[in-house]
Amino acid sequence: MAKPILPVASQANVRRHVRMLLNKHRKTFFLLIGLQVVAAAAGLVGPQVLANFVSDLSNGSATMAFLFWASGLFLAAVVVHTVFTGLARLRGAVLGESVLADLREDFVETSVYLPPGLVERAGTGDLVTRATTDVDRLNWAVRHAVPEIVIAIVTATLVAIALIVTAPILALAWLCAVPPILIGTRWYMRRAPKAYAAEMASYTAVNTMVAESVDAGRTIETYRLGKRRVQDTDGAIKTWTGWERRTLFLRCVWFPTIEAGYVIPLVLVTTFGGLLYINGTLTLEQFTASVIYTQMLIEPVDLILMWYDELQIGQASLARLIGVHDVPRDDIETETPPEGRDLRTSNLRFSYRDNHDVLHGINLQFPPGQRVAIVGPSGAGKSTLGRLLAGVHPPRTGDVTVGGTSLAHLSTESVRSRIALVTQEHHVFTGTLRDNLAIAHAEATDDEYFAALDAVDADWARSMPLGLDEPVGSGGAKLSPAQAQQVALARIVLADPHTLVLDEATSLLDPRSARHLERSLAAVLTGRTVIAIAHRLHTAHDAERIIVMEEGVVSEDGSHDELIAAGGAYASLWSSWRKS
Repeated sequence: MAKPILPVASQANVRRHVRMLLNKHRKTFFLLIGLQVVAAAAGLVGPQVLANFVSDLSNGSATMAFLFWASGLFLAAVVVHTVFTGLARLRGAVLGESVLADLREDFVETSVYLPPGLVERAGTGDLVTRATTDVDRLNWAVRHAVPEIVIAIVTATLVAIALIVTAPILALAWLCAVPPILIGTRWYMRRAPKAYAAEMASYTAVNTMVAESVDAGRTIETYRLGKRRVQDTDGAIKTWTGWERRTLFLRCVWFPTIEAGYVIPLVLVTTFGGLLYINGTLTLEQFTASVIYTQMLIEPVDLILMWYDELQIGQASLARLIGVHDVPRDDIETETPPEGRDLRTSNLRFSYRDNHDVLHGINLQFPPGQRVAIVGPSGAGKSTLGRLLAGVHPPRTGDVTVGGTSLAHLSTESVRSRIALVTQEHHVFTGTLRDNLAIAHAEATDDEYFAALDAVDADWARSMPLGLDEPVGSGGAKLSPAQAQQVALARIVLADPHTLVLDEATSLLDPRSARHLERSLAAVLTGRTVIAIAHRLHTAHDAERIIVMEEGVVSEDGSHDELIAAGGAYASLWSSWRKS
């Protein structure tokens, strides 16, 4: 199975994170233990009262007064046990919800700072699966497994102590249960973590494939890839169900093994306890209490093992959630922020696959305020260069610098405040139009928001019934692709970066509207460096400088008139475009 691009935390890191969470919530944790100690201690009173009652009945010393006293004590113990068990479970639920909230917030906060290039290579399926399926599985483990295990451990410990105090020789019967439980559990634990991790990874592959198929449905239909895509999806599902069967097989072996282990001490305590009572070694009171304590001990031990299995699933999901911590944070700068605005590339090389460079030694300089168009045939590496200039992908070799500082040494936030990338990919968030614009500049006034919208020809915004307070996105006003693209461009105007990389930023508009919008933007972006990946050559015609790319290298560099006069690759592209 392919190794996931987003990392999975090691067992040591998982344990360290768990200790950190327990330390943060130690008050609630110890309160849970204290409440369960009281509940378990109250639960031990009933068997002892019952044993005394049986003993007194057998020797004829029982009286009505004793019966009423024993009944009252038994009832009081049941009430205390019930109340404190309820309180313990309530505290356990609070602990689980608090821990789960911390994990969710931590995951979202960390995910926001993941390098965009890494997320792009990993695909949305992996990150979405971690945020949904892994959180759901961890939800069950944290809300139920952790509190139940703590309660079961406390109960089992106190019951075991009571059994040892009552009849030490019968407590030894539990040693006979250790081999089958230990051997079965050891066999299971050697295999379960890897199996559950593989199960989650294979489910991620299925989720990714389905999401990609939905997003690229038209492309699949256009190239008649439906049958192949179905086969690939079936293969991924087959792998996932195979691991599902594997984990089920492990449980089907483990559970019967430990269940058999519980029967052994109960049989031994009943058999040898009876013999010891007949021989006079044990009193009837000790024998009765020991049998009840033995039966009481089975349930918490069984719960510990059962919920421990659930923790294996939760542990696999937790490792995937906190695995994002192993990615270096992009919000940490390692150098002093740049002072200048000039953008440079030196010996820039990049590959999506090993040993397959798509850019070959690119050396370029972009003075502040220059309007540049990058043109070339499809597959020449234009969009890839644009992404490297915007800091989305790190180069394989070479460097991209702004003001003399490498983009690799700046935080994502710092890069975005200076260089912005606008593509045809955009998103309208659920909320108001103002909310969507505030992402770029939360402190802006309504006049500034409308000015940004006017700059990108979004006249429709002023005609909305509620203006900036109009709900948009899911459940609100549906924006057309062109309108959504204008909102994305308005965000750029508000963000006010000194360098702008446009890659098909106006592709969803018709040619006439796109040209008008570009001219409107030109007025707003005066003084800023604008690098446009030009698929429509009128954009190149308007630029001060044109860079022509072919097969991952720069073949020409100059103004429109200079390149036309040179009669090279650009002149051929211009001639073909004018004829079309």
